[in-house]
Amino acid sequence: MWPIISLKHLKSLLPDLKYAYSGFRAWLICLSLPVFLGACGKNEETFRQESFVFGTRVEISIYGEKTARAETAAQAVLQRFDELHHKLHAWQDSELDRLNTAFAAGGRKTPVDSELAFILKDAQNFSIEGDELFNPAIGNLIRLWGFHADQPQTAIPDDAAITSQLDAKPSMRNVHVENGMAWSDNPAVRIDLGGYAKGYALDEAARLLKQQGIHNALINIGGNIMAMGMHGNRAWKVGIQHPRKPGIIASLELHDGEAVGTSGDYQRYFMNNGKRYCHLINPRTGQPADGMQSVTILVSGEHAGTRSDSLSKPLFIGGPDQLENMAARLNVRHVLAIDADGTVLVSPTMEKQLHWDDAGQAHSLLKAVR
Repeated sequence: MWPIISLKHLKSLLPDLKYAYSGFRAWLICLSLPVFLGACGKNEETFRQESFVFGTRVEISIYGEKTARAETAAQAVLQRFDELHHKLHAWQDSELDRLNTAFAAGGRKTPVDSELAFILKDAQNFSIEGDELFNPAIGNLIRLWGFHADQPQTAIPDDAAITSQLDAKPSMRNVHVENGMAWSDNPAVRIDLGGYAKGYALDEAARLLKQQGIHNALINIGGNIMAMGMHGNRAWKVGIQHPRKPGIIASLELHDGEAVGTSGDYQRYFMNNGKRYCHLINPRTGQPADGMQSVTILVSGEHAGTRSDSLSKPLFIGGPDQLENMAARLNVRHVLAIDADGTVLVSPTMEKQLHWDDAGQAHSLLKAVR
């Protein structure tokens, strides 16, 4: 079993952390998943560009480049993000929305460009790899729970409506892509790539920046973060958001090609009779997953951005009982999870990467339960 530690024994971490300006501080602490720390101090060599894409804040930080060069590179990335937003949006007019309409109308074959064809196959592979706990085909269930809107609803769907969706068994296995055409043999399939698109965008951002000769950067899409190169003579540093109160619970360093992804129940959710209902739906029960508060993973290598986003979903939805086995199945070695009771579950390799506020206290408690 992995080491565990109750959150009640941890102090608020890095309490005296200062950011470059107060407005940005509020976003990092309150809204993002991991919190970007490394370039938050005043540093004239770090160029930053912010925007709002994929329904969340985006920040691109580029180190050691002239302002004009960095700005040109950042704008190219933001333009690419905007293209992906209009291609993959789950409920507004987009290429994906039009494809979903064709699926629902009897599954007629519909032309798709090479990128969307790749994305569909890639998301299908991630779904199968994660035992379909990550199932982008359940868009109708996500819509039923009110999460296909900028602001979630507060009503709980009727049991019969949920059962009807479960009985239809939408799966990425129903989706077929061949010779530039896509179709589904199940009209209940409605694809929602909310658990994939930000990670894919991270990989695209890194690709574009490298094309333009940028070697040192940090890309943050609503807390999904990828590092390129270094921040001067040190690694980029990020913090992991506390899921129940402002601030972070730990920090870690990100090196070239590493990405951090978090799935949590604290950004998109609604409360009903004192119970929290989050946007991460368990495709087996039709209910919002409620076994975890958050799961953060650290990955590296090829397609690290996409993997950091997609692979955190089955770990979160599977809950604490399946966490260790699912992480082994997915070959995810660096995991920090907080279950519904506030207990921290840490893989041994991730434990070595984390920096707690009171390191002696945290590590003594971790070792005590081994």
